[in-house]
Amino acid sequence: MTETTGATVRTTESGAGARGGATAPGTRGRTTIADDVVAKIAGMAAREVPGIHALGGGLARTMGAVRERVPGRRPSVTSGVKVEVGERQSAVDLDVVVEYGLSITEVAGDVRENVIASIERMTGLEVVEVNIAVNDVHLPDEEEGEEPTVGRVQ
Repeated sequence: MTETTGATVRTTESGAGARGGATAPGTRGRTTIADDVVAKIAGMAAREVPGIHALGGGLARTMGAVRERVPGRRPSVTSGVKVEVGERQSAVDLDVVVEYGLSITEVAGDVRENVIASIERMTGLEVVEVNIAVNDVHLPDEEEGEEPTVGRVQ
């Protein structure tokens, strides 16, 4: 019996077998993992990579900055993360902001490696792809929530 609380759940392992001592206790039954769980793992793993300034597109980051200013409210780990979870596989889409001066292709490769390793280790799901969209480059002198101003006259 599987119960959910609004989250889509997928079966990630099954343990159909004979009753009694013929099968290991750890394989009797099913484990389900919600899409949101995989999204949180992906978000945390992406943020761990040096060179990632933030996750999310421009609008998502702006809305996140507004929500973060509310006392007691924590930033969303899943901002900028979309996942598709099947019975044995998952796919991840990430929107990221990379620190200026770093190789975007190297940072993206590091993100892919860390996200894949984290999801596969923690869930047992095979990650078939991690698509990364670099939406911005964070400049050292940019303040959070401030859009860069461009003009010829000041």
